[in-house]
Amino acid sequence: MRKMTIDAADMRILSAVQQHGQLSKTRLSELVNLSPTPCWIRFNRLKEAGLIRGYHADISLDRIVDVSKVIVTVSLKGHQKSAFERFEAYIRQVDEIVECIATGGGMDYVLKVVAPSLSAFQHVMDELLSAELGVERYMTYIATRDIKSTHPKLSRLMAESGH
Repeated sequence: MRKMTIDAADMRILSAVQQHGQLSKTRLSELVNLSPTPCWIRFNRLKEAGLIRGYHADISLDRIVDVSKVIVTVSLKGHQKSAFERFEAYIRQVDEIVECIATGGGMDYVLKVVAPSLSAFQHVMDELLSAELGVERYMTYIATRDIKSTHPKLSRLMAESGH
C-alpha cells in the first residue's frame, strides 16, 4: 500500500483528532494552530484519503456490565490464501470478536473476544469450530484485568520512522 506524504500541519490535525475525536472546525483550528478554512481543507483531504477511518468513544464497559475478555491464538491447518480468506471472512461476521490480527510465527491469528460470560465465549468458539474453517489448534487466555489500552502516539511513530 502506497504511503501518503503528510507534513507537520497534517500531523497536528491527525494527532488532535486521534486524541479528541470529532471536533468543530473552530476547535480543530485552535488545537493545530492554523486558521479555520485552511485547517478544514487539510482535514477533509486527510479524511478523503482514508487516513481518518472514524470516531469512537472509549466506553468504560466495566462500569456498565460484567464481561469476559479472552485472547485466543489460532493456527490453521492449511496455509493457502483461500483458507486465510475463508477464516477472515467468518471472523468479520462475529460481533464478539472485537480484534483479529494476522501474525507470523507459531500462530496464524490472535483474536480478542468480548462476551457477556465465559459460557457465551465458549458458544462463540463452538460456533467457530463448527464452521469448519480449518482450525488446527487454538489456545485461550482469560483476561483478568486491563492494564493499558491506548492508541499509538502518532507524532512519536512518525518521528522515529524518519518522516
